[in-house]
Amino acid sequence: MSTPLKAVDHSALQTSMAVRLGVLLAVFVTDQTWLIPILAILMLVGTARGKPEFTFVYRALRKANWIRPELIQDNPEPHRFALGVGGAFLAGATLAYGSGSPTVGWVLTWIVIALVGLNLFGGFCVGCAVYYWLNRIGVPGFSKTPLPGIFPGRRPG
Repeated sequence: MSTPLKAVDHSALQTSMAVRLGVLLAVFVTDQTWLIPILAILMLVGTARGKPEFTFVYRALRKANWIRPELIQDNPEPHRFALGVGGAFLAGATLAYGSGSPTVGWVLTWIVIALVGLNLFGGFCVGCAVYYWLNRIGVPGFSKTPLPGIFPGRRPG
């Protein structure tokens, strides 16, 4: 049985996605792959903390009144899972770049770019959908169910 929903600030999630996408596209354009492990670490630390990796950017934008909180009753766990999967993909990309397999590194990096773009611009979180699918098939640790009337992975609200 799923526990009650929590207020999830989707503005914070979207701000981190926008920064993440910008960094990854800048990495591609400039071929500065040394930034990939830094982003992977930030994402994995954000997963462990349960907060998006660029919360500090969000706070600065809020303080400047450039962005407002968008609190939506939601399950934070699928978002945290998605962030962790993205961080794991970038950790894999880091290993690929370091072992002389840049093609594999770029494939993993572009998977993250595509999925972040889909979430940011299309409102569909593939990582969240996978989380709910894992719940549906009974994988331990995936205890949250999708919100009623919302397609798994779609942004509520």
